[in-house]
Order: sequence, then C-alpha cells, then structure tokens
Amino acid sequence: MFNSISRAIGRWLASFLSKALPGYQRLDTISIEEFAKVIEVGDVLLVEGNSRISTAIKYLTQSSWSHACLYVGEQRGDVEEPSLIEADLKHGVRLVNLNHYADFNIRICRPANLTESDCQQLLAFARAKIGHQYDMKNVFDLLRFLIQKPAVPNRFRRAMINIGSGEPTKAICSTLIAQSFQSINYPILPLRDEGVGGEGEVPHFYKRHFTHFTPRDFDLSPYFRIVKPTLEKNFDFHNLHWQEEQKGTEA
Repeated sequence: MFNSISRAIGRWLASFLSKALPGYQRLDTISIEEFAKVIEVGDVLLVEGNSRISTAIKYLTQSSWSHACLYVGEQRGDVEEPSLIEADLKHGVRLVNLNHYADFNIRICRPANLTESDCQQLLAFARAKIGHQYDMKNVFDLLRFLIQKPAVPNRFRRAMINIGSGEPTKAICSTLIAQSFQSINYPILPLRDEGVGGEGEVPHFYKRHFTHFTPRDFDLSPYFRIVKPTLEKNFDFHNLHWQEEQKGTEA
C-alpha cells in the first residue's frame, strides 16, 4: 500500500514539475539540422529547459543550462534517430532524438582526444543505464525551493541541492553523464593536488563524487570544448548581409 501511494505521489510530482512554463524564447538562430551535422559521438548536449524543475536548477546552479544529454548516435545528421541518452523526470533514463530539443537553446560540449575504445566504453556504460528510474530524492530537494524561494547568497545556492541519492538504479541527467565519463577516467572538474615533493612534482587529480555534478559543469570544464555550428563552417562576419533598420522600429 505504502509503495503504491509513493509511486502515485512520485508520478504527480513528476507531472507537476515537468510542466512547461509560458514565456520561453529560443534565441539561437541555428536549426537543429545544423547541430546534427556537427555533433559527434561522446558529445554532451546542454539544454536550457522551460519547465518548473528547469527553473529551480537554473536558479540554484546560477546557469542557463538545466539539462544534459549524451550523444550516442550512429547516423550523423539524422535529427529523428534516437541518439541522445538522458535521465528524464517522468520517463527515467531513455533515448530521444535531437529533434526533441529543436525548440530550445542548446550547446554542444566536446571531450578531447577520446579513442574509439574510449567511446565504446563510454557508450556501453551509459546505455547500460537505460531503463533506470529518475532519482526522486533530487525532486524533493528541488520542490522545497519551488514552494518557497529562499533568499540565499549565490555561493550557497548550489549547496542547497543534494544531487540525488546516488543509488545505482537511479539517476538524474548530469550525474548519469558524469558517472559515464568517470567510468573511463575522463575529467570534468576534478580536485587537484599540486603534490608535496616540491617544484616540478607531477600534480595528482581526484574524482569528485558523480552526484556532485550539475549541467553547467560540462560548460565550465576546461576539458570540454564548446562546439558551435557556425564557427565549425569557417564563419566570416564580413559575408553577412545587414538590413537597414525599418522606420518606426524602436531602438
């Protein structure tokens, strides 16, 4: 009985928090088809969501990005192929296509120097998580924020969100991807020890726990390159054709 009630409450919360809010505006002028032409296996796709839970994540992490997916597609350029692994609040860990995020501001973050073997291990680890549940502990943490927005200094906001429970059969979007990269020892925002042997000592790196990562960390990481479709095509602003401002248009 208790489990049935808990599941019912969980479904209601997921539906409530996933509801899109009005007023969202996509500022990116690049089509999803252009993104599909440049995205590669192993890339992380960041999404600026417009749901209630997205609002909470963006506020608490002080970032534009509220969601992260891992690209695992085999048909480059295909926006309809199920090619993104994500942890969705309502549906758990699943595959979706690029077109699913065609109406959102998005960003590609690319890891450097992955070998084919690295990619295969990364994808295998992430694919093994498909079907797992979304970590509802994270939902209850965020719900506290939505009920009453606390007046908290910026530096303390991230500490308010306990990023999930860390249970092996549950995940949220950023922890799923962080755990996947850590499975091949790829750094995101590692702790760094400059060593104790004096000048010239090789620094040591330590992994943060995968539950401590948020979507913006892939944007901030010095180990992921930001990929923008226009710049990948040798963009030259001299070739732009500007129109004169129309009469009556406000400045």
